[in-house]
Amino acid sequence: MKFSGRVHKFGADIDTDVIIPARYLNTFDPGELACHCMEDADAEFPAKVKPGDIIVADKNFGCGSSREHAPIAIKGAGVACVIARSFARIFYRNAINIGLPILECDEAIDAINEGDEVEVDLSRGQVRNLRTDEVFAATPFPGFMQEIMAEGGLINYIKAKK
Repeated sequence: MKFSGRVHKFGADIDTDVIIPARYLNTFDPGELACHCMEDADAEFPAKVKPGDIIVADKNFGCGSSREHAPIAIKGAGVACVIARSFARIFYRNAINIGLPILECDEAIDAINEGDEVEVDLSRGQVRNLRTDEVFAATPFPGFMQEIMAEGGLINYIKAKK
């Protein structure tokens, strides 16, 4: 799986209440959640994010509660992939379960800036900054996890295997 898009950069410890504020948890509708995605970190994010854009963040992205609303909001906003130094474990698993591609790539975080265009090759575990042409290595997901993301999440993956 390959993605390329414009970067929206965030810092460390972006918790699930910042990704989707609790006041919007009365729905699971991805489109409605997307309207409020990341608004407490960047009030303009819902208006400026475009399908295929990529979030780049520092460590511990998705910490806080275990709600699936957070990755659903990000995916609903059209974000193709989230790259971070590290993810909170429950967010990591929830992202895979709903088919939101994520990638831990420590060395890329400091070298990628807001507005850069990046290309992600999930199967090879590579991130390339198209502005600087630097390539960064990350550990690729095992094949079955890539299949889960390609199918759009765990439920779709299980249905496809029947």
